Amino acid sequence: MNQAIDLLKQKIEPLREQIIHHPVYSVIRNADDLRIFMQYHVYAVWDFMSLLKSLQQNLTCTSIPWFPRGNADTRFLINEIVTGEESDVDMNGERTSHFELYLQAMEQCGAATAGINTFIATLQQSRNLAAAFDNAGTPAAAAAFVDYTFQVINTGKTHVQSAVFTFGREDLIPNMFISLLQDINNEMPGSIAIFRYYIERHIEVDGDHHSNLALQMTANLCGNNEQYWKEAEAAVVASLQKRIELWNGAHRAILQQEAVIV
Repeated sequence: MNQAIDLLKQKIEPLREQIIHHPVYSVIRNADDLRIFMQYHVYAVWDFMSLLKSLQQNLTCTSIPWFPRGNADTRFLINEIVTGEESDVDMNGERTSHFELYLQAMEQCGAATAGINTFIATLQQSRNLAAAFDNAGTPAAAAAFVDYTFQVINTGKTHVQSAVFTFGREDLIPNMFISLLQDINNEMPGSIAIFRYYIERHIEVDGDHHSNLALQMTANLCGNNEQYWKEAEAAVVASLQKRIELWNGAHRAILQQEAVIV
């Protein structure tokens, strides 16, 4: 693909390995554990969409009157990703965003959605992340994760945003998690069908096609600018560290729940 891309992949590989082999996956043994995991993960699903739309706004013209903006190849890449993320299909072939699909999965398996719904409602009214976290009782690790994403968004640097979008989010689901979902589904048939579909769809679309589009977008935006690649690397490293902290928070919450039950 690109020598700079390959070097960046090498730099972040240890962090990616930590995420893929994070102990949170080994403590998800049943639907109760999965519900807690989802109540953390849903914030990452939501702010992924915000990062995506920020890129679209910065790389294309989304205002009226319309004027050509940026590189047509890059416009194509981001618009195609937006189409897939914002208006994919659910299990019944109905159009939905990946975030809305995730909420459906939470509701099906009994995961609490009050927190994320309150967060979104408060943010729509206040436009204040801190107030929304407070009002929703957002877990600290999830709040820190979202806060960093918005720091990236607020830089206005598309090469940084694209790098975090590309390397900080895609292709981080281990095979053991897929097997785990199969086990839970066998124990409770139908209770996590939507979540399994979401994960499988994520791997099929995001981890393959969208991943390749995003790689090309990042390569286009960083170009031959060495400073851009350095900034991209620093942001991606920080993003992956925040993902590890998010998983740490979910891991602690699951263990605490199990301690209470015992």
